[in-house]
Amino acid sequence: MSKIIKEKLEDLGYNFIPKAYLQNDDEYYFRNQQFGDAGKFRNLTSEEIRILIKNDNYSNNWDNVLVTDKFIPEQVQHSKFYGLVRIGDMEDVYLDFRDLRLPCGIYHSTIISSDFGSTVAVHNVRYMAHFIIGDEVMLANINEMVTSSTAKFGNGILKTDDVEERRIRLELCNENGGRSVLPFDGMQAGDVFLWSRHRDDYELQARFQEMMEVQFSPHHGFYSEIGAHSVIKNTHIIKDIKMGSYAYVKGVNKLKNLTINSSAESFTQIGEGCELVNGIIGYGCRIFYGVKAVRFILSSNSQLKYGARLINSFLGDNSTISCCEVLNSLIFPAHEQHHNNSFLCAALVKGQSNMAAGATVGSNHNSRAADGEIIAGRGFWPGLCVSLKHNSRFASYTLIVKGDFLHELNIRFPFCLVSNAVETNQLIILPAYWFLYNMYAMMRNTSKFESRDKRKFKNQYIEYDVLAPDTVNEMFDALAEIEKAVGKAYHDENAGLDEQSFGRHILSSDEQLSSKEVLLDNVEFSKRKVVLAKPKEAYVTYQRMIRYYGVMQLTAFLEQHTFDELYAVVNSFTTPRSQFENIGGQLVPQEKLDVLLADIRSRVVISWKDAHARYHAWSNLYMEDKLKHAVAALAEVTNRHPSTWDVQFLKDLLAEAVETRRWIFSEIENSRAKDYQNPYKQMVYDSYKEMEEVVGRLEDNDFINKERSGLLDFERSVKKIVDSLSLVR
Repeated sequence: MSKIIKEKLEDLGYNFIPKAYLQNDDEYYFRNQQFGDAGKFRNLTSEEIRILIKNDNYSNNWDNVLVTDKFIPEQVQHSKFYGLVRIGDMEDVYLDFRDLRLPCGIYHSTIISSDFGSTVAVHNVRYMAHFIIGDEVMLANINEMVTSSTAKFGNGILKTDDVEERRIRLELCNENGGRSVLPFDGMQAGDVFLWSRHRDDYELQARFQEMMEVQFSPHHGFYSEIGAHSVIKNTHIIKDIKMGSYAYVKGVNKLKNLTINSSAESFTQIGEGCELVNGIIGYGCRIFYGVKAVRFILSSNSQLKYGARLINSFLGDNSTISCCEVLNSLIFPAHEQHHNNSFLCAALVKGQSNMAAGATVGSNHNSRAADGEIIAGRGFWPGLCVSLKHNSRFASYTLIVKGDFLHELNIRFPFCLVSNAVETNQLIILPAYWFLYNMYAMMRNTSKFESRDKRKFKNQYIEYDVLAPDTVNEMFDALAEIEKAVGKAYHDENAGLDEQSFGRHILSSDEQLSSKEVLLDNVEFSKRKVVLAKPKEAYVTYQRMIRYYGVMQLTAFLEQHTFDELYAVVNSFTTPRSQFENIGGQLVPQEKLDVLLADIRSRVVISWKDAHARYHAWSNLYMEDKLKHAVAALAEVTNRHPSTWDVQFLKDLLAEAVETRRWIFSEIENSRAKDYQNPYKQMVYDSYKEMEEVVGRLEDNDFINKERSGLLDFERSVKKIVDSLSLVR
C-alpha cells in the first residue's frame, strides 16, 4: 500500500538526510564537497527579489536562494524554489545543441535544494530535488528529477544501516545467483571474471567485496550530478544519477540508480524509449530506441539498440547488442549480437563473438533448477538457428552449424566447425576449419576488431590476433586429442607403442589415412557417435599455424632488436610453455595471475584500482610474455630445445613462415573470390558488372589489398633478417 505523508510546507527542501546520519551536523557536508564553488555565492538583493516575484517566481525562503554577482533575475521566470538553491553565473545568451535553442536561465520549473553551475538553460523541469547541475547544461521538458539520501548510483554498496536485501548484485554466468558480483563504477571485464570464479575460496571472495567497498563512502547525503555541457530533453523520470560531462539524453522513459560516464572525448548518448535501472554505463556508449536494461554494466564504446534487453549481465568494451535478449551473462569485449530472435542466457563468452539470428544459447534447461552454464572461448560463433543447452564448453573460434544440439558439449578444438549429421545421427567435428576453408573471414577478424576498438583509456591490452598464447595452447591440446583419436582408430598392438604415440607416428608420417572412421570421446553427453573429420589435414594445419605464430613473434622482435638480444631471450629459455588465462580480453600468464590473487588475499593489493594498475603493468610486459611463449611453442612443435637452434634452423623457419604467409594470402583471396564465381550469387544481378557495382570489385577489396601489402612487407622484412643471419657466425 502506498503511504502518503503530510509535512509542513516550510520544511520542503530541508532534512534531506536523517539527523542520525548527518556529518558534522551539516546537512550539506557532502553536497558542498561535490559542488565545490560554495564560496562565491551571496544572498539576493531586495531589488532582485522584487523582479523574481514580478516574474511569477516563488520561494518559501528567499534567503536560501543564493546567486553570484553575475545573476540576471530576468532569466528566472515562472519557477518555484524550496530549500537551499544556488544559481551560478548567468549570461544574456542562449545555448544551441542540434537545433535545440534555449535561453540561459530557469523557466517554468520547480527546484528543491539543488545547485546550478554557470550559464545553464533549465526549461520545464516539473520537479527537481537534490541535484548538482554542471556548467552550460541544457535541461528541457523533464517530468521528475529526484535523489534519495541513500543514493548509490548503481554501485553494489550499502549505506549505513541499509539491510543486505537492498544491495544490487549482478547474477552472472548462472541464473541461480551462485556467481553473483557487486557492480561498481570502473569495473572491468577482468574484475568480473576473477570475482565470478574461485567461488570456493571464501577468503578471496571476501577480499573482492572489501576491495570494492573501500572505494565508496557508506554515508548518506550525496546528490545526483549532471556533468557540464550535458543535454537532457523530453524525459520522464531521472532518479539517483551520476552523469558525466557532454552526455546527451533524449526521450527517455526512466533512468534510475545509474552512473553514466561521459566526457568530451568519449561522450555517451541515451535515446528514445529507454528504461535503464541499477547499472553502470561506460564512456562513449550509445543506447537507443526502447532498450530495457536492469542490473547491468555496459563497458566503454558499446551499444544497446532497437529494443535490446540486457538483464543481470556485463557487456564488454566495443560491443553491440540489438533487438535481442541477454540474461545472466558475462561477455568480454567485441561481442556482436544484432538479431531480434537471438537469445543468450547464463553464459561466459570470452569476446570477439557473434550471435547469429535464431541462435538460442542456454535457453533449454536440462535440470530441475536454473543452475546451468555455458563457457565459450573468444571468437565464438553459433550459426543460424543453433540451439545449445547447459552445461557446454567451447574452444576459441568455434563455429556451429545450424541445428538443435540436444546434449551437453565439450568442444576442445579451436577454429573448428561443429555440425549435426542428421541422416546418420552423428556429431561431426572438423578441426582447423577456419584455416582450411574460410581464411578470409578468419584473418579479417584481427583487423576488424582492432579498428572497432574506440577506447580512449586503454589500460588493458586486449588481444585481437587469432594466433595468440590462448589459441596456440588450445591447438597443442587439440593435437593431443587428434593423436589419441587416430591412435585408437588405427592402433597396431604389434607396433610397441601406446595409442597416442601410435597416432602421433601415423599423423607425422607421409602415410595417408584410410577411410576408417575416427571417433572422439568425451565430446558430447550422449550415446551417439562423435566423428573427427579430416584429422590429418587438421593435425598438419595446427602444427603449421603454431610454427607460423612462433616465427611471427621472432620476426617482430628482430625488427626492433639485435640478434644478440634474441639469442639472450632464446638462451634464457628454462621453462615449458606457459598457460595463459583470458581475463576480460587480456591474456595473462597463469603464474602472474596466481601472484595477483595471492597479493589480494594478503592485502598487498588493497582496492580494485590497485588490481587495475597490475593489469596495466601486465599489458606493458605482454609482448615480452608472448615472445617467451612463442619460443616455448616453437621448441615444442619442432621438438628442438632453443639451446640447439642454429642459423640454418632459423633460416628454415623463416622460409617456411614466408610460404605460410603466401598460403594464407592465397586462401584469403580464394575464399573471397568464390563469392564472385558462384553462379547462384550472380543470378540476382543482370550482369557481372552490376554485381560489381552492388558488392564492389574483388580487386578493390580493402582487406585483401591490405593483406597483399602486408605480405610484401613481411617478405622484405624476412629477407632483411635472413641476409643479416648470413653474417652471423
